[in-house]
Amino acid sequence: MLRYVALGDSTAEGLQDPDGQGGYVGWADRLAGHLKAAHGGVAYANLAVRGLRASEIRTRQLGSALALRPQVASVVGGVNDFLRPRFDADVVAAEVRFMIAALRATGARVITFTMPDMTPVNPLAGLIRGRLVALNERLRRTCRDTGALLLDLEHTPVSRDPRLWAEDRLHPSTAGHERIAAGLAWVLGLTGFDDWAREIVEAPEKSLSDRARRELAWSTRWFLPWVVRHAVGRSSAHGRVAKRPELRPL
Repeated sequence: MLRYVALGDSTAEGLQDPDGQGGYVGWADRLAGHLKAAHGGVAYANLAVRGLRASEIRTRQLGSALALRPQVASVVGGVNDFLRPRFDADVVAAEVRFMIAALRATGARVITFTMPDMTPVNPLAGLIRGRLVALNERLRRTCRDTGALLLDLEHTPVSRDPRLWAEDRLHPSTAGHERIAAGLAWVLGLTGFDDWAREIVEAPEKSLSDRARRELAWSTRWFLPWVVRHAVGRSSAHGRVAKRPELRPL
């Protein structure tokens, strides 16, 4: 039975892709399903915890991941780093590189993805676009050097479609998680996913009043609480543990 382990932060945990029971699905769960269909079975663990920075992912998850001896592993981190006031692309990239290299050294196939440009979805993201570009370029270099497999979302136009992003404008929507899972399945060479990057048929443009209400709702529900939480130094990772810390058949 194929062993798959996911390491990472909130996107790997599955935020904003609700399961209807108070939890989340997410692209890692969905990819595990694709691997099960392709290989006849999969043992899957998800160590991801929302709010963690790259160094915290390494210290809290890498040892456990190595002990599980995965044949496939996904490593995604860094977003919570470039959202902080202080950011060093080389330091963050080194943390991600260390995890990828350690897993590759065991013979695991490692998959990851670059972060898409979020500016079309959230104009405020333009303030940190340079950080995103810098981290993505270092991630490409890591994949070339280690043989890890890369899904380059930054250079995939459909990744900037607002319909693939959740209301918080930070995490993928359910449709976005589905696309990422399909893209990673394609990178892994699974059949049936060649159209993962297809464009979405255009929808009617919302009116100015609709857009204004949407901006106000986003600011009230998502942006201001995020600002307050970080102003007092409280991470969303506080008190949380991995949702699936052990390998279990899917």
